[in-house]
Amino acid sequence: MRVPKTNRPPRISDVARLAGVSVATVSRVLSNPEIVAETTRKIVERAVQETGYTVNMTARNLRQQHTGVVLALVPNLANPFFSEILSGISQVLRRDALSLFIVDTWNYPGLTLAPFLNHSRSDGVIVLDGQLDPALFAHPNCPPIVQACEENAALSTHKVITDNKAGSRQAILHLSRLNHRRILHLTGPVQNSLTIARRQGFEAGLMQAGIGPDEWLEPVRGDFSVAKGDQTAQDILAMTTPPTAVFCDCDEMALGLMGGLKRAGLDVPRDISVVGFDNIELSRYCVPRLTSVRQYRSRIGSYAAELLLDERRQYASQPRTHILPTELVVRESTATAKA
Repeated sequence: MRVPKTNRPPRISDVARLAGVSVATVSRVLSNPEIVAETTRKIVERAVQETGYTVNMTARNLRQQHTGVVLALVPNLANPFFSEILSGISQVLRRDALSLFIVDTWNYPGLTLAPFLNHSRSDGVIVLDGQLDPALFAHPNCPPIVQACEENAALSTHKVITDNKAGSRQAILHLSRLNHRRILHLTGPVQNSLTIARRQGFEAGLMQAGIGPDEWLEPVRGDFSVAKGDQTAQDILAMTTPPTAVFCDCDEMALGLMGGLKRAGLDVPRDISVVGFDNIELSRYCVPRLTSVRQYRSRIGSYAAELLLDERRQYASQPRTHILPTELVVRESTATAKA
């Protein structure tokens, strides 16, 4: 085969001419190669290589009424927790030649988000922020939606979440086996679905350990930030009878807490034990290394993306909640309570 010299970019008709087939056959090879005979497919693929032809994805998406884009709504991109979830989403989308567009909802009010939630802007939406107004998604042009990580009960969609209740219960039982009874809970934001589930697990763990409500400490309301953990260290120092252990609703707060305690001259875990939630990468490298509840974050992302692709292909079943397990990773930040 010889490629004619030309100054313009190669067209699909050039591929067809070089391969000796119709334009329709070339199109089928490029979009649905499995339905084309192997001999013909190889001839066309060789012609594509020799001409240097590339598919115009924008034009193809317009013809097929697809954007080629999936939107991920993330509550705080500065939080390292979300990186593995987004990576899991991206890996699945790449298999279908889809691009991931990420919006940090922390910086976008609802009205600014609204234009993105349209079939003309995205083929689907993965919602990682459970605090968004459900009315944002309540219009006929909204693309398919899957919730992941956080959930909003008012949205009737597939949800992929971690068993937060079981994870926090595991953490409390671990502390109770180390003879801790005065266990402080540093929570997330009050209305957050993660906070609610982890508090339920915290209380269930205390009850299972034989620590009744009359012994419970008042929880400290947090915000998933390192700064709040650091501030809580000062609050603990001011207590007449401080806790012997603290369970934090995320690793960022746990890391901030350990830093604040260390600057105040307290030793973790000799003076006070600390447990986090999420098992982010930093939990393995801080000093001491942080005991934490592992979420399988990459799997959360990949599973959510797979469900969204099923929605796009209209394979989806009735919306339901898919719950992934947790695992307590015991490291050096927990030890037996001081007598």
